[in-house]
Amino acid sequence: MTTCEAYLKKQKQLVEARLQTLLHTEDKGFASLYEAMNYSLLAGGKRVRPTLLLATVEALGKTAAPYLDVACALECIHTYSLIHDDLPAMDDDALRRGKPTNHVMFGEGMAILAGDGLLTFAFELLAAQQQIEAAKRCQCMAVIARAAGPAGMVGGQAYDLNAEGNMHIGVEGLQFMHYHKTGIIFEAAIEIAAILADATPAIRDCLRTYAYQLGLTFQITDDILDYSGDAAMLGKPVGSDAKNHKATYVTLFSLAEARSMAQEAATNAIMAVSALGEEAWFLRQLATYLLQRVR
Repeated sequence: MTTCEAYLKKQKQLVEARLQTLLHTEDKGFASLYEAMNYSLLAGGKRVRPTLLLATVEALGKTAAPYLDVACALECIHTYSLIHDDLPAMDDDALRRGKPTNHVMFGEGMAILAGDGLLTFAFELLAAQQQIEAAKRCQCMAVIARAAGPAGMVGGQAYDLNAEGNMHIGVEGLQFMHYHKTGIIFEAAIEIAAILADATPAIRDCLRTYAYQLGLTFQITDDILDYSGDAAMLGKPVGSDAKNHKATYVTLFSLAEARSMAQEAATNAIMAVSALGEEAWFLRQLATYLLQRVR
């Protein structure tokens, strides 16, 4: 196990232990909804986004522990997006993280509500962070709202729906879609960390570049895995993009070119945080980890 993997494992344990305590209700009328929400929230995954937030706070010289709930709020947003992406009206996937998707388990209506519940609970959780001064809390909430909203993930998904069946959207269209569907949440994690740690404008610029290149690394690798990965290893079906006639880096270029582009993006991400010194070791190693992942 690499140092990066050990850090990811440690932070994943912290995040998951906290997530298990967050969503509960004593009202039996809400029990089925909370069951559906927890089913996806506690289904595993690498917890890269909350770990990225916490690691960036540490890279900027601050203690990350007080911001665990902020990181968990980001994971709630991410999980909501997965539930809705898997719906029959969207990607129509039956498997996620090696388990039946939320709508397969609980029905389409309950899955929609579970996603809605996680999205709104994230803002409730953020608003409750009284240890963070009010102005910073508002800034963090605004960052997440923009990243998750019509100019962010929702807009990216709408673009994806409109582009379905169009294999000629071009690289600019593909990058636009993937940035808004995926990369913008990486950027939100890092931007929130920069707010919490009082990063200078120059450092924020470096971090934004890093976040963009990291998101690009993640998405190109995701396209490669959807084309040539192992479904059992991934915990989800492969070939979903081809089934839905979606353009990807592999279909627009080639498998070899996509791999080269992913390598270039990872290198750019590593270079972007060179000014942060040794404290940013995890951020650098994470770019390589996401490039080399098999799941």
